[in-house]
Amino acid sequence: MNDPAPRLKLPAEPGTGASMSPAVVDGVALARLYGEPLFSMPEDLYIPPDALEVFLEAFEGPLDLLLYLIRRQNFNVLDIPMAVLTEQYLAYVEQIRARNLELAAEYLLMAAMLIEIKSRMLLPVRKADTGDEVEDPRAELVRRLVEYERIKLAAHQIDERPRLGRDFAHAIVVIEQTMVRHLAAVQPADLQRAWLELLRRARLTAHHHIAREELSVREHMSLILKRLQGRRFAEFCDLFDPVQGVAVLVVHFLALLELARESLIEVTQAEPFAPLYVRLAYVPS
Repeated sequence: MNDPAPRLKLPAEPGTGASMSPAVVDGVALARLYGEPLFSMPEDLYIPPDALEVFLEAFEGPLDLLLYLIRRQNFNVLDIPMAVLTEQYLAYVEQIRARNLELAAEYLLMAAMLIEIKSRMLLPVRKADTGDEVEDPRAELVRRLVEYERIKLAAHQIDERPRLGRDFAHAIVVIEQTMVRHLAAVQPADLQRAWLELLRRARLTAHHHIAREELSVREHMSLILKRLQGRRFAEFCDLFDPVQGVAVLVVHFLALLELARESLIEVTQAEPFAPLYVRLAYVPS
């Protein structure tokens, strides 16, 4: 248990170093006053009452003090000798009560509880009206001590874990913005998948457009006449080109019929089921 008695140390004069006096003398001096060792307290020294404070760094409250007294003497927490524990606790509280009553208020409350438990244990034990055993007066105190010790142990374990800012710090890495970005190489299979995906999207958005194709019967009539120029006759199938499509064939056939109707060409056949021949009507036979 820490000694609660305060120690007095007067401040040194600004600008004076510790090397002005021998270390041996400083070791037995009470304090330093303006850099000089002080071997006895001045008779006219006045210390205000508020200048001294008692700091109990070893205990965080009455339960912490009780637990310390129990563990120091190896008492069983489930069977606490209340007379010995109360006597030691009151001796400690008497020391801090003489110096700081406000600090000792919480400890005095626990002292009253210990005295009450001690008094109840001195009374004869009586059974309850129901015949059950009367609860031990120490039960509530034991429960609070066990719970406090468990929480204190957990707090100690948490405090031992690494903590940001105390045990380690975040590493900060600065990346230059001018660094060249390396892109992954594209494989032929990647291009193939991209192309297939593009075709799939194109089919989903495809539209069927119907456009009118301008075909002139008169133009095809001129083409037929030019092909028959300088020839005695031409076979009927030779005047048509299937590669040009059905629409062109239809217009070309209409042009042939129009020329025959105007008597500009003649369509002849040597015998039934024989090939058809076309020639100009004004060409002498």
